[in-house]
Amino acid sequence: MSMPDEAIWYLEYHIAVDRPGLLGDVASLIGMLSINIHTISGVDARRRGLLIECADEEKLELLARFLHVMPNITVTALRRPTLLDRLAIRHGRYVEQDARDRKTFRFLRDDLGLLVDFLGEILKHEPAPLIGVRGSPRVGKTEAAVAASVYAGKRWIVVSSTLLRQTMRTSLLPMERDADAVYLIDAMVTFYRGTEEHQAFVRELLRSPRPKIVEHPDVLVHETEWTWNDFDYVIEIRTHPGEAIATSLHELRERSGDF
Repeated sequence: MSMPDEAIWYLEYHIAVDRPGLLGDVASLIGMLSINIHTISGVDARRRGLLIECADEEKLELLARFLHVMPNITVTALRRPTLLDRLAIRHGRYVEQDARDRKTFRFLRDDLGLLVDFLGEILKHEPAPLIGVRGSPRVGKTEAAVAASVYAGKRWIVVSSTLLRQTMRTSLLPMERDADAVYLIDAMVTFYRGTEEHQAFVRELLRSPRPKIVEHPDVLVHETEWTWNDFDYVIEIRTHPGEAIATSLHELRERSGDF
């Protein structure tokens, strides 16, 4: 039986001394309070996260007080679980989020499973997000967007792309305007190669109440009236942690032939 959302909490603690039996002590304390443990996972080398089930906030307050005085650990979170919390539990680590721009999330190509889950959950639960995806050529931008759409049970519609062949559409079939559609737009293709008719069509879709995933969002911001404030999320995908991603107009124009 699934837990009601209002009964689910995310508990996280930092391990100061990883002594034998520590997890058992924490689990025993939770069990003594008749709080159910749904999932336990390490979320980095020194942090452990748990999804727990408890509809009694007094029990949660008591748990927090007991854990506060337990040696060798420090509680870092006891809250309603966020999407990032759930993904950390599922994948064993947190999604990297920019410290200054909280809309920006970073992934490596080897993290595509985590990225697909992240994007897929957004597409499942948010009606019309505008998502930008940055990354070098052949790093998996379109593949991740397609897989996330499938994960979310959505119909992915390629509006502009070079994935299989150069695509620059100027119309949609009636079924492609349904509420379950996700529009995949390559701003590099649209605004550096597209006709005026195609560009006008893309602008129309960008105003529609449907999810949009835009590759090379810097081009969209450079070439149109859309700004970074219009984006709900910006995803960066790299092949390795130190890889630079082209963002300036000059760099993007120079590299447009590679995409």
